[in-house]
Amino acid sequence: MSSVSNDKHTAILDAAYTLFGSGGFYETKMSDVAEQAGIAKGTVYLYFKSKEELFLAVTRRDCEGYLEQLETKLKAQRGLADKLSVIAEHHLFYYYERKQHTKLFFRAPNNNPELVAYMAYFMEQYMQAVVKVLVEGGGSEPELMAQSYIGMLDRLKMDILFDPSFSETDAHKRAQFAASLFIRGAMDNLHPFQGDKLAE
Repeated sequence: MSSVSNDKHTAILDAAYTLFGSGGFYETKMSDVAEQAGIAKGTVYLYFKSKEELFLAVTRRDCEGYLEQLETKLKAQRGLADKLSVIAEHHLFYYYERKQHTKLFFRAPNNNPELVAYMAYFMEQYMQAVVKVLVEGGGSEPELMAQSYIGMLDRLKMDILFDPSFSETDAHKRAQFAASLFIRGAMDNLHPFQGDKLAE
């Protein structure tokens, strides 16, 4: 893809992200995306054959960025406690930074098999990233623990999406609370001789 084509592709994705997030999938027209991106409507269709395909591309870019950023942050940490804290912060601040784009989550295309399949793939990749952290930390039942941790964080994210007064301080507080609470429970599932890994 040439630099000009790449710029147009990025502009379309950026415009779609903004409009899908503020207005929702069904309320957004391809002509709206074209206008927001500053290009002709026909040009949008050169890159994306349908609105569903465009939404999937927006979702894919967002999710891939989420996983790549998480991996980079985790590589900078050593101990289990620090890594679990990073996961919590990353999870909650992903939604905090999208407070104005909640319709990306609540007004997505219904029954789109490609989107459903991709989201299942993303969630599996995310869970395996958390599983890896727990395995390295010596936890037993790492998959159940990973599911539980992500589930806890998913519940906490709802306050961000529905409470207009939710602040950055609130996000930090919940992230640290979740990590601390989970660590205390995880200690019971660590092999005795591996408990010191928490403090590394």
